[in-house]
Amino acid sequence: MYAPDRESLTDQNRIPFLPSWVTSARAEAPEYVSFLSGAALLHLHHAISLDEVPMNLVRDRLALRAAEVTVAFAGRHETAAELRDAVHFLEPGNLPGPAGEIYLSWQRAVRRPVQANALHKGLGSVSSQLIAQSLAPKGRAPVEHAVSVLEECVSDDSIPVDAALILADAALARSLGWARILPVFALGLTTADLRKRDQSLRLACHQALQVAIIELLRHISECTRGVRNLAAVVPKLRAKGAAGAVEVFLTQDAAAANALPLPDRAARRLCDRLTSLGVLRELSGRDSFRLYGV
Repeated sequence: MYAPDRESLTDQNRIPFLPSWVTSARAEAPEYVSFLSGAALLHLHHAISLDEVPMNLVRDRLALRAAEVTVAFAGRHETAAELRDAVHFLEPGNLPGPAGEIYLSWQRAVRRPVQANALHKGLGSVSSQLIAQSLAPKGRAPVEHAVSVLEECVSDDSIPVDAALILADAALARSLGWARILPVFALGLTTADLRKRDQSLRLACHQALQVAIIELLRHISECTRGVRNLAAVVPKLRAKGAAGAVEVFLTQDAAAANALPLPDRAARRLCDRLTSLGVLRELSGRDSFRLYGV
């Protein structure tokens, strides 16, 4: 059974960082680049298999990060804070705007199982036939299959870049046996990479995996540590229903106090208490319409 070496572990938990022989390598030969990306994927696969990793929270946070990158690919400049506001304060019946819709697309993608019907509900611009083909690797190596899906999508002007990246991540997840998507390619590719084709795109994707997985492991480690610290204070909370309210922060990147299953005043007091204990962060920097997260 695979086990990471001691040098690759953090001091506070068992989340493996990539070892230096992966992160410091300056490979150019396609075979070596693909070998390094495979090593990085193995580390990531081990990390997300650990019981203590709060994968719902990790996916939700990565959805925001992927949306921030994808919005920039589309020539927009919304920050993570602005994306949070666009979605968390969306009134019923209102539209979230182009950037907010990209964020919602990523949220839906990471929360739903990697299945054709679930993906089709969130990727209306992609044909059901292409989605089904993308989830059928037909014996190809996981990254090679994902790259072929990405290339087909970015070559079609009718498919938005966020949909192309989501489908490529879905193809990778299905090939690796993951139940849900992890945003990977969006975190490592550049706008210039998305214009490449054939071997150049394949090489760029392998290199992107190394870059992205370094960031993914950092998010995994931070979320795991944050959830551990938050869970440790729950027994000390006296407010009725506090445990259920805390559960929201264990699974979501951010939430407003009025989204908690508590009366408004009790919810605000709980958020203030958790913030003072250092186990919750206020994310908006405002005095009102605040958002909180681990």
